[in-house]
Amino acid sequence: MSDHAAADRLAALVALSSGNERADTLIRLTCARALALAPLPCLGYLPDDLSEAETVLVAFAEQFSTDVTGIGDNQRARFAETWGADAFRVTVAVFIADFVPRVWAGCSALGLGTPGRTDEVSIDHDTDPVEALLDGFVPAVARMRELDPVTTEVVRLRGAAAHNCRLCRSLREVHALDEGGSEQLYAQIDDFERAADLTEAHKAALRYVDALIWTPSQIGDDVVAGVRSNFSEKQSLELTLDVMRNAANKIAVSLGADAPRVAEGTERYEVDDAGQTIFA
Repeated sequence: MSDHAAADRLAALVALSSGNERADTLIRLTCARALALAPLPCLGYLPDDLSEAETVLVAFAEQFSTDVTGIGDNQRARFAETWGADAFRVTVAVFIADFVPRVWAGCSALGLGTPGRTDEVSIDHDTDPVEALLDGFVPAVARMRELDPVTTEVVRLRGAAAHNCRLCRSLREVHALDEGGSEQLYAQIDDFERAADLTEAHKAALRYVDALIWTPSQIGDDVVAGVRSNFSEKQSLELTLDVMRNAANKIAVSLGADAPRVAEGTERYEVDDAGQTIFA
């Protein structure tokens, strides 16, 4: 995916609607407040009085952005009951409002601009955000190949741990294993600053992952310098989009749909040329 294509795909995500304009506005303002970042363009005026469903949505979106692992069974059940058949689509809208501002913050800090950001947005009420994100954006990012497979996998596993996605933590990508990835190496990700086997490039990437996930409004100069000194601009863009792609696991985690496919140990998978996940 070229820089121009990445900008187009991000702009297309920003234009999507959950199907409820009041909900969209609430979602975007709530996520932005939680992140201390500028919100995605809002879709309309929001009165002060909120319905019960909207109050539930605000609490869900805030916890989703702050730390998705904090969404417990009671909150999850309340959200699912309140939003019913629309719950999954609304959750995808929350993810877009949560993570596109992080991408813009990261790209801006790295001197890459804010791909796909415009002052005015023409809202797309017709396209299904679930399909656009999971069947369009996610595989398009997976098809990017500027980063080596081991770096891509190390970054993925850091995000999996941050969001405590049980499925993601149980998976191992075969191309990364073929090129030097191992359980010994991956075990060092938790304490990567003191890791003997992770390269300086790996550590720079992991610092950036942590910044995008935990402090996107305060990406330090040292983090930026580490990325710039170890990765090209194309690699840096891919790295940023990889963090977003991996963070789509927040959708499954928030809805309790992240159970691993294996009872114990790990399972191998690969990303094919179409960007699709193929299980071994």
